[in-house]
Amino acid sequence: MVGRDARTMNVDCQWGLSGLRAIARDRIVIIADVLSFSTATTVAVGKGATIFPCEWNDDRAAALAKAERAELASKRGQGQYTLAPASLRDLTPGFRLVLPSPNGSTLAFHAQTLGASAVVIGCLRNAAAVASWAGDRPVAVIAAGEQWDDGTLRFAIEDWLGAGAIISRLRGSRSADAEAAAAAFERLRGSLHDALADSRSGRELIERGYPDDIDIAAEIDVDRAVPLLDGNAFRLAP
Repeated sequence: MVGRDARTMNVDCQWGLSGLRAIARDRIVIIADVLSFSTATTVAVGKGATIFPCEWNDDRAAALAKAERAELASKRGQGQYTLAPASLRDLTPGFRLVLPSPNGSTLAFHAQTLGASAVVIGCLRNAAAVASWAGDRPVAVIAAGEQWDDGTLRFAIEDWLGAGAIISRLRGSRSADAEAAAAAFERLRGSLHDALADSRSGRELIERGYPDDIDIAAEIDVDRAVPLLDGNAFRLAP
């Protein structure tokens, strides 16, 4: 039997930067980095804030914040605003924040250069809203994944579930990868909190004292915000 070419599928799904490079062109790119960039950005943009993704967390991030007249998010436990979604729940409309992240921010940084028609942020919280906004246009859902100590990509079940939640609500033909992500979400949709808490990333966050990250990230379809990359910043999509 001759397999279908994934490039002809309306909905495709891949992992990390290499996957982004493979399928981004001429598609809406949806980045799923559930713990925690996608969840944090969705919470912040839903409050009316502007989020500047940043590939680095060093002097270059500070320079970007200065240039954009924005606040620079701190490392967890070192400041008021961080990647922890709970730290962003009280942001006010118009607040400007540079949010470094080694996974979600990095993907956002590269997506526009790869010919994506649009770049949005998706997670469990806004899965239905993102799918509704995308409609029946060609979509590339990118599960961000995590990194091993040697910098190689680490499978992250939370991002697979976030991608699957979005894909399960999208219309159109799906690649086999997209079908697999949707099936994983449907299998675990009744125990999302447990799945996130039991994931490697979830266990690390809980051990570091951030169980709220799990609580907030595991909520399904509670947020209507769709963060859209406009220039070099995520703002609320029209």
